[in-house]
Amino acid sequence: MTARVPATLLDGRTVIVTGAARGVGKGIASALVERGASVLAVDRDAELVNQTAEQLGPAVRPLVADLRERDFAPRIVAAAVDAFGAVHGLVNNAVASNEPKPFQDITREDYDLVFDTGPRATFELMQAVYPVLVGNGGGSIVNLGSGSGTMGKPKFGAYAGAKEAIRGISKAAAMEWARDGVRVNVVCPFAESDGIRLWREMAPEAYERSLRSVPMGRLGDVGTDIGPVVCFLLSDEASYVTAQTIMVDGGTTGFR
Repeated sequence: MTARVPATLLDGRTVIVTGAARGVGKGIASALVERGASVLAVDRDAELVNQTAEQLGPAVRPLVADLRERDFAPRIVAAAVDAFGAVHGLVNNAVASNEPKPFQDITREDYDLVFDTGPRATFELMQAVYPVLVGNGGGSIVNLGSGSGTMGKPKFGAYAGAKEAIRGISKAAAMEWARDGVRVNVVCPFAESDGIRLWREMAPEAYERSLRSVPMGRLGDVGTDIGPVVCFLLSDEASYVTAQTIMVDGGTTGFR
């Protein structure tokens, strides 16, 4: 049985999605469009993000941006306002990493890469979008965490730290901004993404062990498993949900 997609759940909403050209970000953008939202798809890969925008249709505008550049955050928010007139939601999905790699082999450059594109970029985009969301009467932010951080995973030392930093940032902002009508939540997916495929190639035995640990027996689909959860959190249906971490991982982790 195929679930009916609520095409008007996010009708009239504009959402910024980083790392939207592929993988989880593209799956989220696709789910948003299916539910009536307009999307500013942000990615540093110009060719790929333009292809994604063409595939998903006129509700998606591409923007090429490198999250390590100075002043990228206000430029992204301004581009969304210019394109659609407002911003109602933000999805911080983008992150870059040189892992998996043994803990002792992680360099300062590796560490800086994942922290600059992960928690620092998340932090700065949240700061930049906040006044716009408040000006609209409120809004929702969804940040992407990882089971690599909540549970710990060998050979992902810097990545795990960056993802847990994002959870800390999210909870602090959620507490401060709740009375302003701005909700902040974290989604930790285990899905068939580019990063997972790379991990499968580099560490097939570890990948197979992780797959066997999923009670549902499969990896999530970025568009039909991960995207809808993010859409729910961005919608008014989740108006009483904030400061939460939601594991979308087929039951791999229990409550924590």
